Parts: sequence; structure tokens; C-alpha cells
Amino acid sequence: MVRPASFRMNEQTAVNNYYQQEVALLPATINAKAQEEFDTFVAKLRAVGVTVIVVEDTEEPNTPDALFPNNWISFHENGDVAIYPMFAENRRLEKREDVLDLLEEQGLRIENVVDYSEAEEEGIFLEGTGSMILDRKHRKAYCALSPRADEELFIEFCEDFEFTPVVFTANQTVAGNREAIYHTNVMMCVAETFAVVCLDAIDDKKEKKNLLKHLKADGKEVVAISENQVTQFAGNMLQVQNDEGRLFLVMSSAANASLTQQQRTAIEKHCSIVHSSLETIETCGGGSARCMMAEVFLPKDHA
Repeated sequence: MVRPASFRMNEQTAVNNYYQQEVALLPATINAKAQEEFDTFVAKLRAVGVTVIVVEDTEEPNTPDALFPNNWISFHENGDVAIYPMFAENRRLEKREDVLDLLEEQGLRIENVVDYSEAEEEGIFLEGTGSMILDRKHRKAYCALSPRADEELFIEFCEDFEFTPVVFTANQTVAGNREAIYHTNVMMCVAETFAVVCLDAIDDKKEKKNLLKHLKADGKEVVAISENQVTQFAGNMLQVQNDEGRLFLVMSSAANASLTQQQRTAIEKHCSIVHSSLETIETCGGGSARCMMAEVFLPKDHA
């Protein structure tokens, strides 16, 4: 997780992230509030035994969205690391080699790095585990196509990393029009034995049926959420494991508050819920709990 140094509303991402809003506060105040929310969130994860590696963001270059590292990098069980092409120019500056050095210092092994960044020059993007939901156990990758998720590059990633691609389009209503949801992870979360998904966002019946077929084939209970709950970031959740192997579904307090009792009961059959208030981060950044966590699956170095 990356602790923010210059967090604010990023005007470059607001063009297709409809969740971002202007706030009448000074940039320093916004950043201080974001840091406070970040620190509380990290403390809550550590309190339940989840290991969190915190990287400090730097003031230069100016990277307002650096606290959402899951978009530019992903870590895999075989020691591979993927680095992704980012839509916003100022988000490309978030990519930092020293993060890899830091992980190696923590005793984690990196075998090789697959860097897709060159696609940026052609205006082709695939924003990591924001654009894709990876079911690592069943080797499936779910992707809602958008300006930030290119189908051909997604297929290439799936071939390189040995995932079966599941492609669809997810929309939301913006000023009366159906617009593509910018990241798959705001409308869908795949956990070990269940999935939280906004089926109403998938307008194409065949695509919806195909998505459900894949989830059910893997034995996952489907917890459906509404478009309104998506705006409360109820799709932006991540299942994490603590040091003893216990599973938790992590989300923001807004997402948690938006759940119905029925949905909460369905989730809690599978794991406990951990939530933290991320109001400033959600309002200005248009991202939530899941975006803030880049899961580290790298093997431990026993050398």
C-alpha cells in the first residue's frame, strides 16, 4: 500500500471516472485527510493479522493517485511481476523500481518482470487489477472492456500469465446515458468461494449469462449488488488472508453501510468483514479499499 504525499482529485482521470467529485478544501487539507484515512485503514488490517507493506509516496513527481497501486503493478505466485500501461499521463509516473527492491529486501523473490508499458505510446491501456479481476485459484481473469481495458492486450496478458479470459462490457447510467464503467473492480469482486457482482451493469444478456456460468462452474456463491451500491463502492472489495490463514473481505465503511442484511449474511457465511472510512479518498479519488491494495503473492526467498 502506498501512503499518499500529494493526494487530490486527479483531473486527468476524471474524464472517464464518474465517481470523482470536486471538494471545496485546500489540497493540503485533502492530503492530510487522505493520510489519516490511509493510516487508520492500515492499522485495521494489521489488527486482524494481515501483513501490510507500506511504501511512502514522494512529493515529486506529482502523483495524486499513487495510493491506488493495484493499477500499475501485480505480483504472482511464480515470482513474476506485471507492469501495466496507464491511461492518465500523471499516473504513469507512479511506476517505481524501488518498490521491487523493497519487496526483495523483505525476503520476497522476483523472477522476472513483464512490462506492458510500451502500449501507452499507442494509446492502449490495461490498468492492472483495476481493469481485471484475477481468480488465481481457477486461473480465470474477468475484464469489463473500457477506455482503460483493451481487449487485445487483456488477451495477451492472459496468454502470458496463463489465465482464461472472461470478457464483457459493464455500464453505468451517467446523466441519462449508459457509459462504460472505468474499472472492472468497482462493480465486481471475486473471492475464494463467492463473488460480489453488479449484474445490472451488464446490459448484454449473453455476456451476463456467460459471466454467471463461469462463476457458478467454479462453485462460487453470487452476491448481486445494485448500481446504487456500486456508487457506494460496494463492488470495490478485496478478500485478503491474515498470517494464520483466516480470510477477510475488506471494504470501505460506505460500502459496508450500503449492504443489505441479506447481502451481509451471505458474505459472512464465507468470511468476516473489515471496513474502514475512506470518505475523502473515495470522493476525490473515485476509488476505494480494493484499489488501495496491491496483493503480494511472490514466493518467499529461502536463500
